[in-house]
Parts: sequence; structure tokens; C-alpha cells
Amino acid sequence: MQTEAHLTNAPAAASMRAPSTPLSPVTTRRVPTAFLIVYALLLALGLGLSSAYWAMNGDPPFGRLRLGSWQAWPKLGSPEADPYMRAIIARRGDVPLATGEGLGFTARMDSEGRPLDSACTYTIGAVAPIARLWTLTLYDGDERLPSTALGRRSFTSAELLRDSQDLFTIALSRNLQPGNWLQLPASGQFTVVLRLYDPPGAAGANLEEVDFPVIQRLGCGA
Repeated sequence: MQTEAHLTNAPAAASMRAPSTPLSPVTTRRVPTAFLIVYALLLALGLGLSSAYWAMNGDPPFGRLRLGSWQAWPKLGSPEADPYMRAIIARRGDVPLATGEGLGFTARMDSEGRPLDSACTYTIGAVAPIARLWTLTLYDGDERLPSTALGRRSFTSAELLRDSQDLFTIALSRNLQPGNWLQLPASGQFTVVLRLYDPPGAAGANLEEVDFPVIQRLGCGA
């Protein structure tokens, strides 16, 4: 009896199964080799041009000397300058100091690593590296000399007012300050450049962070 029931229900169970659908064949499209070659060349060209533009619009990527807030590239004016340095010099139209003439240091941050901002007030002091002469110059965010009410954008080591211990302090602000004062641009970030002329020894070899002036931010706002 059980065998008969099983045989009797088999056709019904088979009729309840879902009809099977035939599998469609998988089709693949081949990309032409010429297209892949052109795509790879365009991608490489785009990456190369973008990386070159990024490198040319910034500081040289190699050979940097950093001392506190100040940074320099000792080989920038030497025959050993790499292609990046030479390209950046050509684009900017700069004439860097030669190795035997001196060394230029740039600061875009204060002593605590904050970007220099014209809305703030700063002091720079109180020492500088030993050199026959040095200059300290302000530049605006576009690396240009700013327009100031007094027409002064720099100081030389020979004209600074100093105290009895031969220490100096330079005030940086948009508003008039007593003593050594440089007026900041009306707005935006700015840069300070310290140029050392005829320093003793090889360029950058004997310099230490304690030899450089400290850039201290006093406050921001009106």
C-alpha cells in the first residue's frame, strides 16, 4: 500500500516543480588593443603633467634644510641643483644666491607651526645667524613685495635698533608699532625671507635652530 501511494503521488509532485529555464549563453566583448594603448598613454600623460604642475608650483621637493620656522635649499644656487630646482627658478624668474654668496631662508609659519596671517601681530627676534650682512624681507601671499604706507618692506642687520645686549625685535602688524616695525599686507597670508650674505663656513653646514630668530604670534584681530 505504501508503495502504491508513493507511485501515485510521484506524478503530482513532478507537476508542482517549477519549469526550468534554459541558461542564456554568456557573451564577452573584447576591447581593441589599440584603444587600451591610447588610454594608457593618455592616463600616463595626464598623471605626468599634473605631477609636474604640482612640483613646479611649490617648493623644490628635494634638498631642503629646515631649522624651526625657517627652511632653505642650500643647493638652489649651485651647479648641483637638480632639474626640479632649475625648473622652479626659471618659472619664478628668481636669481638665488650662489653658494659662495650666501643663503636664503623662508618662513611661512610661526614658531608653533601656524601659517603666518596678516590679521595677526607678530614679533621676530632676538638673534640671527652670523653673517657679514643679512636682510629680512616681507612678501605677500603671491610672493610679491606688499604695498605699505611707509614703503618699507625689509630691514638690514646694519639698520636695526638693538638693545644693550645687541638683541633686536621686529614687530609685524598692520597697525603702527614703535621701534623696528614692518607693516603686513592688508589681508591674506604672507612670507618672511631671511637672506644671509657671506656666512662663515659652507652653506648651511654650521647653522642650528637656536641661531635663528623666533617668530612669535601675539594675537589676531583688530
